[in-house]
Amino acid sequence: MKLPRRAFLQLAAGAAAFPAAPRIAKARAYPTRTVRLIVGFAAGGGADIMARLIGQWLSERTGGSFIVENRTGAGTNLATETVVNAAPDGHTLLLATSSNAFNATLYPDLPFNFLRGIVPIAGVDREPHVIEVNPSLPVQTVPEFIAYAKANPGLNMGSGGVGSGNHVAGELFSMMTGVRFTHVPYRGAAPALVDLMGGQVQVLFAVLSSSIEHVRAGKVRALAVGTATRSAVLQDIPTIADFVPGYEASFWTGVCAPKGTPAEIVDTLNKEINAALADPRMRTRFAELSVTAMPGSPADFGKFVAEETERWGKVIKTAGIRAG
Repeated sequence: MKLPRRAFLQLAAGAAAFPAAPRIAKARAYPTRTVRLIVGFAAGGGADIMARLIGQWLSERTGGSFIVENRTGAGTNLATETVVNAAPDGHTLLLATSSNAFNATLYPDLPFNFLRGIVPIAGVDREPHVIEVNPSLPVQTVPEFIAYAKANPGLNMGSGGVGSGNHVAGELFSMMTGVRFTHVPYRGAAPALVDLMGGQVQVLFAVLSSSIEHVRAGKVRALAVGTATRSAVLQDIPTIADFVPGYEASFWTGVCAPKGTPAEIVDTLNKEINAALADPRMRTRFAELSVTAMPGSPADFGKFVAEETERWGKVIKTAGIRAG
């Protein structure tokens, strides 16, 4: 989920200027040293910004030091492996994303099991994938798009790479509608979006935060959002499920720790993250990022991750998607 440079700089500045959350006066036994929040994406993307917002909040609330460490590579698997193998003492955390749900099936030979190797702490946010088309395409609605795509099979569908969220969201749509695309993978979603605007690809199941500016400018046309309900920032745009019942595709983030992390640390972090998600100032930041808070208990987040892993695993197997 890569943001345009201007938007990233604005949001990063906003994150840096985020009012300090009230410090908890009572000293805590945790953390006893710097906590690393590992992110499998490069600095500058939406996931990275979310991690920095949460890290700053936790630093202020606990009086400890939470730093974000970007460890890219192998489709976020390097970051995940780092956390799975870390000491289960709450000082190494993972910003889990929907990529973790895909990777469990995309990479069958991983040296770790994500679901068994981590303990869920809290969900943070989610945002929809959006069906976006080049404005030259003579369609205004999902039914019109389906009809056009069936009459013109093999439309170029861009993505951020094989097994990316854009890719699997498009494959799910294909499976549920019978539409057939020609998949055109890129080295990231940003160049795919550029080529969507240029007409080299006709459709992209884009993440909302990375494309909202272009939608508003009329450079791409948003047909529908992939979440179960409409987006607060695209209220006039219907959901894909309005026309394709049961369809849902979103990018999400949450915080996890190594298996065996003490329950009291998990509960402390869950409480503080949920407090952040309810804070009016944090919610303003979320609105700027075009994302929705995803509060809940550790069990809620664990159930969500398990369901996502199973659901997308079936899509990946059925579509025959293979990483690398």
